[in-house]
Order: sequence, then C-alpha cells, then structure tokens
Amino acid sequence: PPHLDPAQARPSTSQMHSVFARSPVVAVGTTPRHAAGRRRAAAPARIAVSRTNALGASTEDLRASSMTAAASRLRLATAAPATKRVSHRHAARMCGIIGIYRQEGAASAELYEGLLMLQHRGQDSAGMVTFDGKRFMEKKDNGLVANIFDKKSIDSLAGSVGIGHVRYPTAGGLSATEAQPFFVNSPLGIYLIHNGNLTNADELTNSLGGRMMKTSSDSEVLLNVFAEDVNKELRANPDADVDKIVFDAVTHTMKKVKGAYSCITMVNQVGLFAFRDPNGIRPLVLGQRKAVSDEDKDEWCVASEDSAFGPLGFSRVRDVNPGEAILITEEGKMVSRQCVNAELSPCIFEYIYLARPDSTLNSISVYEFQLELGRRLARRIKKREWEIDVVVPVPDGSRPSAIEIAGELDLPYREGLVKNRYVGRTFIMPDQRTRELSVRRKLNAMRSVFNGKKVLLVDDSIVRGTTMSQIVQMCRNAGALEVYLASAAPPVKHPNVYGVDMPSRQEFVAHQRSEEEVCEYLGADGLIYQSVEDMLQAGRSMNSQIERFDASCFDGDYVSGDIDEAYLEALSSGGRGKGRKGS
Repeated sequence: PPHLDPAQARPSTSQMHSVFARSPVVAVGTTPRHAAGRRRAAAPARIAVSRTNALGASTEDLRASSMTAAASRLRLATAAPATKRVSHRHAARMCGIIGIYRQEGAASAELYEGLLMLQHRGQDSAGMVTFDGKRFMEKKDNGLVANIFDKKSIDSLAGSVGIGHVRYPTAGGLSATEAQPFFVNSPLGIYLIHNGNLTNADELTNSLGGRMMKTSSDSEVLLNVFAEDVNKELRANPDADVDKIVFDAVTHTMKKVKGAYSCITMVNQVGLFAFRDPNGIRPLVLGQRKAVSDEDKDEWCVASEDSAFGPLGFSRVRDVNPGEAILITEEGKMVSRQCVNAELSPCIFEYIYLARPDSTLNSISVYEFQLELGRRLARRIKKREWEIDVVVPVPDGSRPSAIEIAGELDLPYREGLVKNRYVGRTFIMPDQRTRELSVRRKLNAMRSVFNGKKVLLVDDSIVRGTTMSQIVQMCRNAGALEVYLASAAPPVKHPNVYGVDMPSRQEFVAHQRSEEEVCEYLGADGLIYQSVEDMLQAGRSMNSQIERFDASCFDGDYVSGDIDEAYLEALSSGGRGKGRKGS
C-alpha cells in the first residue's frame, strides 16, 4: 500500500539503503512484545525475521548478513568446484499464484478468496504474505487454504497489498518450511511466489556465491538470483530510480534462468512486481478494477488464472507477455517493460487438465478448447465403427469434450460416475498406493446408467492409468456389457520438466506400449487417443499468434531447448522420479 505521499518523489536507491533493514517479517501469531522489538531493530547489518512453524511456534532468526555472506564466500572459494548435474532441487510443480494491490483496506480476505479459486492447482500447502507499508506479515503451512487460514489469521495479515500461493503434493512430501512465499531481507526485502520449474537450478545455485538458502526449492534459488541481480544494480547505479533498478535486474535474471517461471514478488519500497519466462510456459494474467472510494484510482490483481478475478470484482486486462515484467507501484500505477526477446509457447497441458474451464489463458478459452478437442476426437471415433449406447464422462475435466462427442455421434450423454468432491485429485497424489485408494473413495458408478449398456467413457487424459483401470472395472461391476475408452489428449509418453509432477517415463501407462497394449492393460474393449496434430491445431485455431505450444509430455519436444536425454535420465533415476513406476 502507498505509505509515501503520491506527490512526493519516489526515493532513489541511495536513500533506500538506510530503510531496507527496517522492514521485518512478522509471522501471524507473533506477540506484540516481539513485534515492538523488531520495529526498534534498525541496524542495517541485522534483521529480525520471525516465522511460525506447523505447530504455531514462533522462532527468531537473527541474521548478521554481511558477516555470513563473507564467511560463506570464503568457504566456497576454498571448496572443490561442483560438477555439472541435473538439479535435484524440488520444483514448484503445478502451483497457483495471486497478487493483489488495493488503494485501501486489507488485501488478506481477497487473497483468501482468490486462493480458493486456485485451489485446484495445489492442495498440499498454502501461504500468504501482506505488507502494511512498514512490515511484512506472513502465514504458510501444509494443508488446504480453508484449513490454514481462519478469521483470526486473516485479520492479523494487515496491509492492502499481498501475495498468495498454493502448491500440490510432490513425491516424498515436503515440510511446511518449503511452502511459499519465500523471503530474502537483502538487499531490499523481497518476497516471491513462483509457478513452474527451473531446469538449471543447480548451475544457478553455484553462481550465487555467499547467498545461503534454507530449503531445497528451486523457487528459493530463483528468488536469490533475482535478489543478487537487484543488489548488483543497486551498487552499480546507486542514484537510479527504483523502478528502473528492478526492471534492469529482472532482465539480467531472465537471461540466466532457464525453464518455466511465472512469478509475483513484493519488493519493499517498490511495489508488486510480476514477471513471466520468455516462453510463457506457465500462465499469468493481469486484472483491474476501480477503487471503491475513488473511481479515478485503479486496483490490480495478477494471478495464474483469470477465474480468480470474477469473485473479487476484477476484470481481465490481458495476459502478462512472455519475457515481460509488470510493476504496480506503491501509488497504484502500472508500469510494464518487455525485458527480453520472447516467443509465446504455452504448455498445452494447462488447457487439457490443469486450468479451470472458466479460465482464459493466452487469449484461449479453456472451455472452448476442450469442446474443440471433443469435436476432433469424435471424427476419429466414427472411423472405429464401435457399437455404443451411451457416452459417459469421467468427472470433471472431460465433460466439455464428452458433450461434444455425444453430440457429434448422436448418442445420449449421461452422468454415470458420481464424484465424491471431498477427495483430492488422484493425478496429484504423491504416491501410487495413495492414488489407488483415493480412486475407490472418489467415484461411484450408477447401475441405472451402465447396466446392459455398451459405454464410451471419455477422459481428459490418461497419464498413469491408475484411475482408469479401476473405473473400467467399476463400470463392468455396474453391469456394462462393453467399455470403450476415449482420451481427449494424446498418450503421455515423456516427462514434464516445467512444473507438472510427471518426471519419469516408467510411470506412464503408454510408455513402451502400443495403443492396443494400453487398452488390454486397462481392461477395456477399445481405446482411442486424440492425435498430437489435432490437439495442436485446436490450439492454433483459437490463437493464430501461437506458432508453437509446449507439448513436450506428448511429443518430447521441449521448448526451452536445454533438455537432453542425460537430463531426462537423471531426472527419472536420481531426481523427482527416483523409485517411481507406472501403474
């Protein structure tokens, strides 16, 4: 929120050095005595940072930053050089991010509502941080948004600007410490949330010298790379405007970082700052509304999906462009810069599985895209000449495609699988056994729909086959005579390295299996996949400016250009995919 008079000139970077250390982090639940102590801690070499662990205990982390950095650089200088390897840091896999700027009033309640709208993108942990012009206030933990934030904690997160994050489970599980947002107190005091995955995280880590990190997350690496670039700009141009400093810094960051990253940061004395990788792999959308108290003033929202805007009263402005950074200043002015040359190549799996159907990403309606997949797949199904009595979707993501297939084939559409909405999505469950148990709790087949019928089941995608093989058996148990399968997506055969938890070929049901072999494995009477070309044409038909989608999990073509077989093998055997197998 603006705590400077809008008429006052924005501070130069040399003026800001004296106030950077006076922006402590206060965890929700911190006692007034501790908070007051931090307000008095103005020594630039030390900052008191309070965090709340999963049990609610508050701990103090006093950092003598200059001494620590010097000692760390000395240790690194005498250590043996690190060998180049694939990053084993945890990725920020399939996350939802949101940032809100208000002219007045608390942002926390609206961040909470926004995170609920993005909960489908992550059910493992959630975090939020707000800024009241003097201090950052943070709360994060493992669990669902509604379980982490109660009224007391929302009321305690003061400030009219803030950011929030949700994350989905990962193999092996991560502690609440690795939940986002992440923070560095030097040089500015920066919080960051990130959706995506860096493919050169270890290389970046080795380049950071004395910067120390508390987690194994690649998002914290990205934060420190950006912070280091800001620090270099501050030293090189101490009298430059702070807006120029952060834009120049993120330009350097984008030139070094590889992979996928959509990020929102809060920078002390600067504002809300968002940026997107040069390929635009992960989505990021800008929204705007008028302030209630003054319609001449704007309020802003940046989020993974614009479906978060509606309940909050924001209107979609546009997507953040690949290679672009956007700053919402403390006075509410929106400033943008195209930082590097870029070409939009979004992940097509977003439209198939990850995003909500009421979202529009890169000017493509997710719902309309899924309808088009159904129309194209129906034409392929007709050639099979299967005898089908009824079309049934596997809820929820396949409904648009199934509706179109039923219409094109002139067959009845029926909701034959009833979903228990209080069970999480099986694809994002952390291990195979958990997914298998979850499927049996998640769906129930209605005998009135299946009994004596030849059924076409439509799913948005078939990744590991865990869910589908059990659903086929459910349908047979409910009396289905024959069960045919149609996947609105092509077979998944390659790892996703850009932030979706699909690291190992061995876990994919289509790995080294023909369509007929997959069909037999799933226990179906017939199986048909969408073709890769039809899928890509569906996307291009809705945005002709996108010449190339990242469809790497289907065709093995990675848009960042830095992925080779050695990387994928290391990812499977020693990184995120270690010990993981298909169904």
